[in-house]
Amino acid sequence: MKEIPVETGSYYIFDRAYNFFAQLFRFHCAGAFFVVRAKKNLQYKAVKWKRRMPQNVLSDSIIELTTYKSHNDYPAQLRRVEYYDEEQDRYFVFLTNAVDITALEVALLLQEPLVRGAVLQMGEAASEDQELLGRL
Repeated sequence: MKEIPVETGSYYIFDRAYNFFAQLFRFHCAGAFFVVRAKKNLQYKAVKWKRRMPQNVLSDSIIELTTYKSHNDYPAQLRRVEYYDEEQDRYFVFLTNAVDITALEVALLLQEPLVRGAVLQMGEAASEDQELLGRL
């Protein structure tokens, strides 16, 4: 993740970057957005949550990390989205700093690359990335 150039306003999608909160905070500070899958034993405190969610979105909340290292590496609030994928019969939990898109869009941003078996970096300049965002 250290080698990835960060562009303001771009979306970066990582399947398993959940242990790299310091690097994710670098993306946040640069004005970029990210979506990652959350680790099962993530320790956090929910500070705000939405009550009405679309189908298959089980939870949409704003959280703060509570372990010393995680909180020091990422001191800002994160968004946590729980999603049930009916096709795969699996539950997913995502973390993101993107608050201007819906919870379903957060889930679909990461689900699309997982279905294809690849992890995408979605930048403003790449046309296929814009196409994916346009379908949401």
